[in-house]
Amino acid sequence: MKQGLLTDRQKEVLRYRKNGLTQQQIADIIQTSKANVCTIEKAAFENVQKAKETLEFLYTLDATHLCTINTGEDLLDAAKKIYGEAEAINIKVKYDTITLVNRLRESNPERFKARFVREDVEVYINSEGDLYFG
Repeated sequence: MKQGLLTDRQKEVLRYRKNGLTQQQIADIIQTSKANVCTIEKAAFENVQKAKETLEFLYTLDATHLCTINTGEDLLDAAKKIYGEAEAINIKVKYDTITLVNRLRESNPERFKARFVREDVEVYINSEGDLYFG
């Protein structure tokens, strides 16, 4: 039964993968081929990405584009940039620097490596000082 964007089979495969099982081990457990497990896992991740993009759109509807954090930028410099841009439009960011850096990293982990940005990140802010990253 499909609940949300993931099928029961996709959820099952993702749970097994999170527990450290290989695709072959999962295939043996659910009695299918490794190739099928690969296909299921790939479809699940595509659905998760679509959900993230949909939520990003929803969150940024009532937000203003604040700035772009560029590839190669240090996250501490990015935080300063965000605070400066928010101050320029008279909105107080509701996060301290450490929380802000952690939220940036958690928003799209694949876009960061250590303290550096691997791929441009768009930053949005709403009137309450909440930040969203695209």
